[in-house]
Amino acid sequence: MDKLRSMEIFVTAVECGSFTDAAARLEISAVMVGKYITQLEAELGARLLDRTTRRQSLTDAGRVYAQECRRVLEQVAVADASVERLRATPSGMLRISAPSSLGACIVAPAVATFLQQFPQVRAELDLSNRMVNLVEEGFDLAVRIGDLRDGDLVAKPLCLYRMVICASPAYLARYGTPQSPQDLTAHRCLSHMVWNARNEWRLPGSEAESPWRRDPVLACNDGLGLKMAALAGAGLLLQPEILLRDEIKRGELVQVLDAWLPTPRPVHMVYRHDLRRLPKLSGFIEHLQHTVTTLGYLH
Repeated sequence: MDKLRSMEIFVTAVECGSFTDAAARLEISAVMVGKYITQLEAELGARLLDRTTRRQSLTDAGRVYAQECRRVLEQVAVADASVERLRATPSGMLRISAPSSLGACIVAPAVATFLQQFPQVRAELDLSNRMVNLVEEGFDLAVRIGDLRDGDLVAKPLCLYRMVICASPAYLARYGTPQSPQDLTAHRCLSHMVWNARNEWRLPGSEAESPWRRDPVLACNDGLGLKMAALAGAGLLLQPEILLRDEIKRGELVQVLDAWLPTPRPVHMVYRHDLRRLPKLSGFIEHLQHTVTTLGYLH
């Protein structure tokens, strides 16, 4: 029998003074009350109650055990209440994983405003392009770009991840403006070091899709570094729209090859199955979706 349930029934029987009254409070039979207490006594190897047809009284062992059982049940009640508090309002630690560029531009600001709205929440934001294991590494939420592989997770669409091709006005004045993907062979291109044959971006050319140049004049493992190199006139840059929007608006970078941009990739929020998600997770999912919609990245 369940030990915690046995302790609860034993304490109730002590408080009520009889198996019959305890059974009425617990909504079980008096026979079942007796079975639970008998099982407890067998496990403990000690008699807890002296029972007659008219009355019951605690033994010395029963008196000590009843006192300790009350402490245990009180702690269980405290633990249950703490979970209910978590479910009542966003609180506790929220662990999030997101790709570097997307995470820095969208997820990090969303986390900041969420923490301001719910001061009882703390957050850990892991910005990297590695595929974390939510269960093994204890993450509540991950933002992922591209096709999803883990069917055991819940996936909620967030937005589309669009790329743009651009360069500084000084670069275009010196090397000219490419008119098609085939012109890239005559240009100095910049590339991210994580791109390879599996995850490279492909440009829809006139005959077939061609990959972004695999022999860049500069390869870097950091999106901000690549952007700064493009601003300095180092070459043509293929990068997420979210990372370049402000520079393009100010005219510091100029978009080219708009008709041959790579196909946008879907972005999803993924999280573990839970029949009752904690408010910290449900609240942040809604908050991040609202942030993306407000910034105009939804479509």
